[in-house]
Amino acid sequence: MIICLCRAVSDREIRSLVDSGARSMAEVREACGIGECCGKCARQARELIVERVGTMVANELSRAAA
Repeated sequence: MIICLCRAVSDREIRSLVDSGARSMAEVREACGIGECCGKCARQARELIVERVGTMVANELSRAAA
């Protein structure tokens, strides 16, 4: 799904950036330019970043506990 219409950035691209090490909106913005034009995508992009980082942390904790 396209999150940023101005830059044609998809949810997959945002998740991929987080998987590659981006941990904040600023880091994702630097990598793909999201949120720099009209800004309508910023809230949804932040939510995706927080969700993905949270999932990664939960998975790490799960593996550490096993």
